[in-house]
Amino acid sequence: MKIAIIGYGKMGKSIEKIAKLKNHKISLISDESPSPISLKKSDVAIEFSHPDTAFNNIKICIENKIPIVCGTTGWLEKFDLVKEICKKNNGSFLYSSNFSIGMNIFYEINHKLSKLLSPYSMDYEVKIEETHHKEKIDKPSGTALSLAKAIINNKMKKTWILDKNKEKEKILILSKRFQNVTGTHVVTYQSKIENIMIQHIAHSREGFAIGAIIAAEWIKNKKGVFSMKEVLGIS
Repeated sequence: MKIAIIGYGKMGKSIEKIAKLKNHKISLISDESPSPISLKKSDVAIEFSHPDTAFNNIKICIENKIPIVCGTTGWLEKFDLVKEICKKNNGSFLYSSNFSIGMNIFYEINHKLSKLLSPYSMDYEVKIEETHHKEKIDKPSGTALSLAKAIINNKMKKTWILDKNKEKEKILILSKRFQNVTGTHVVTYQSKIENIMIQHIAHSREGFAIGAIIAAEWIKNKKGVFSMKEVLGIS
């Protein structure tokens, strides 16, 4: 498979390394938005760039019939527009805030846990802590926001606050930034009688890169908008 890498930072370099180990070819490496001509020799694109450029990179790939896997966070206010562009062009798009296989299973554990606790939501406070390297641009992390969204969708109402007499969905997310930290997420459900904590610690970027390559292999001949749930067969 011929892979275009859009965004050649730490993640882009990890993806290049893993792709070559899996005998894929790198058809393009670009730190800027690719041109249609530069994409012609690619079977699929993997995008880890910057929140300000991600949407344009995705749009170019979809409009030029290149399936694209995106892991850039911080641009999701345009996600519905991407879905429209994908539908209009019969394109292929897969987004995840975190491509780690373990983290995607962690998402499901958090979803199930918050759903089981929802009847007792008045007894529990929920807190999310995320720790990353100092170079990470978005804060809180896209992964933390995905975890929070699942909890809110499962009606953990004690996590909501009143804002100008309207219920506004909010969960306390603590973001920390240190040197040489790949990524740690902790979700705590706390009551007067007990604490329930789940934690995921990433030891290196290779886990994210492996997941992104698996997603690229999966989406190559498919049409539509997908997530890692479909890739991993998580219902």
